[in-house]
Amino acid sequence: MNQHEILRHLPDLSSKAVAHYWQTRATQRKKQEQAGKADQGLRSAVTGGAQMNGFIDLFTKLVTQSGIPERYVFRKKAIELPGFFRPTKEWDLLVVRERTLIAAVEAKSQVGPSFGNNFNNRTEEAMGSALDLWTAYREHAYLDSPQPFLGYFFMLEDCTASNRPVSIQEPHFKVFPEFRGASYMRRYELFCRKLVLERHYTASAFITSSSHEGLKGIFKTPADDLSIERFAKILIAHVTTFV
Repeated sequence: MNQHEILRHLPDLSSKAVAHYWQTRATQRKKQEQAGKADQGLRSAVTGGAQMNGFIDLFTKLVTQSGIPERYVFRKKAIELPGFFRPTKEWDLLVVRERTLIAAVEAKSQVGPSFGNNFNNRTEEAMGSALDLWTAYREHAYLDSPQPFLGYFFMLEDCTASNRPVSIQEPHFKVFPEFRGASYMRRYELFCRKLVLERHYTASAFITSSSHEGLKGIFKTPADDLSIERFAKILIAHVTTFV
């Protein structure tokens, strides 16, 4: 399967990744409950990890089918990059060929019920990671690598809580108008878009899926400019310059 075939099959491959996410969460939670270790409710499905592997598999295929040998694609092991504000940062997917940093991808998700605190944590984490990488890049931490592709992928649970408008506290100054009456789903959409608009990330993708329909691989793309297809095309265009 070459890159053109992958793009043609991208909807199906994305659906499989979504189904893998929810199936893995369900399996992990069941195992922990059977072992009497269902810690903090839904957190049990988070501490097990591996939910995002389907998406990392998909991004790996995009890279390798674009002509980059698989030995230059790193996941699970050798995924650390030097930082500027900290010694290292682990990325979900790295493409490093002959001491040249080609791409780094972060893949995250959030499932309720604690959308508030987790939203702040996710946004601060993503912004901090980008600042750390680009500052280290400026200081030649990655030797003479040309500007790498930096990607951010996010999947949010589509549920009542994530769709509900969120109140805002404004004790001193007014917030930007786009945040007024915005749900967490809308907030994440704005966040992912602004990450690219402000050039913190080369590309960002944002999808949503419910726990029930997600098991069947069903997902939604709230905004066309944040689709998996657009993300994939930008990634492919970047890595092919290094083939």
